[in-house]
Amino acid sequence: MELKDYNACVKLYADNVYRFIVKQLRDKDAARDVVQDSFEKLWRSIDVVPAEKAKTWLFTTAYRGMIDYTRKQSRQTRMEPQHEDLHTHTSGYSDLKEVLNEGLSQLPEIQKTVILLRDYEGYDYEEIGNITGLSESQVKVYIFRARTFLKNYIGRMEVVI
Repeated sequence: MELKDYNACVKLYADNVYRFIVKQLRDKDAARDVVQDSFEKLWRSIDVVPAEKAKTWLFTTAYRGMIDYTRKQSRQTRMEPQHEDLHTHTSGYSDLKEVLNEGLSQLPEIQKTVILLRDYEGYDYEEIGNITGLSESQVKVYIFRARTFLKNYIGRMEVVI
């Protein structure tokens, strides 16, 4: 990979990688850090990574960085109470995007990952398998389960109303 290829990768894939990671972490600052680390690792591996494999390499590196960040956060203890932004659907019309995001947040991490890579980023099953380390059949099963859960979650009246 050459410098122009690296610059093209930044231009083409930075937003996609960021969008994928921020959907997972729900923390914009942490997502920026993970994405920046991924691009830094790509820069350090510029001689090793072929230009045509850069997109998959970036998503794989960002995914692994996100997992490392999540594990690190689960081991840390915070001294101050943390207030999470809880969305309730008690009255009025709820935005479908908000309902979908709430449904995504209730999925297991691996199902959320594969559904985001497939439906938001447009990866095929083989590429998702390469990124996550799953077999193609496992990817299909997790996507099916995630879609079924989301369909049932969105279909419940008390969630939408």
